[in-house]
Amino acid sequence: MKTEKESAMPMVSSGKIERIENFPSHYISPRNVDIWLPETYDASESYPVLYMHDGQMLFDSSVTWNHQEWGVDETISKLIKQETIQTCIVVGVWNSGSQRHADYFPQKPFESLPAEYQDSLLQEAKRYGEAALFSTTVQSDNYLKFLTLELKPFIDKNYSTKPGRDNTFIAGSSMGGLISMYAICEYPEVFGGAGCLSTHWTGTFTDKNNPIPQTFIDYLSENLPNPSTCKMYFDYGTEGLDEMYEPYQIRVDSIMAARGYDNLNWKTMKFTGENHSENAWRKRLHTPLTFLMGNQNLNE
Repeated sequence: MKTEKESAMPMVSSGKIERIENFPSHYISPRNVDIWLPETYDASESYPVLYMHDGQMLFDSSVTWNHQEWGVDETISKLIKQETIQTCIVVGVWNSGSQRHADYFPQKPFESLPAEYQDSLLQEAKRYGEAALFSTTVQSDNYLKFLTLELKPFIDKNYSTKPGRDNTFIAGSSMGGLISMYAICEYPEVFGGAGCLSTHWTGTFTDKNNPIPQTFIDYLSENLPNPSTCKMYFDYGTEGLDEMYEPYQIRVDSIMAARGYDNLNWKTMKFTGENHSENAWRKRLHTPLTFLMGNQNLNE
């Protein structure tokens, strides 16, 4: 049950937020969706759309559990004023709390693990006091159906959007980075760019005897979209959870290069000294947004 603080409408420094409370779905549990409209939003115009996970963490640190936020409204408003990116809409999709891991863990890679490996992951999670990570069946395929078959059509119907792939983007951090990667691979006809910050390649909180990263690498080898039709951004810090990511990101980068990605459609950044937090992602959010959504990259 959400507290009064968690349910409060976030305050933004520019633009405005419209909330759809408990957006209904045939695929996943209902959750809030916060739609940020820019200061100059005009229904007679049309706008690119950025879909972001963990929507309750994006705009206002006074209503988040850890008193941190992405600062999405400040960063995007600044980039718009600088004419670095086109004016856009942001759709912040709340996570469901207890089912967040199940919603965001890429399902096909998980199901490619032998059953005994899946069982061992659950047991290891219990030993580390993290049983909640695998307490619900992985359901990210349904989460993506919700995004693409229910939420996006609603947004395109009720707001002035540019609905095509070239103007539809998805982004998140940690597990949200994983599901953003998975989304563009599963739905390359829907999403034209994915921002994967501090991508949680380990899937759990340990990298010891962990078969998960290899499943992601194998999946990417087989399912990366055509580099001529999309852009992908990855990054990682060097502190906290992010300390584990570099070896796996290097392997992912090799896959990207082997599949024909170059500096026009792919970027990986290392942020030395940065940790695994909204404060860290806030400081560098302008980097993936500029790469993915820069004015020169968007089509009318």
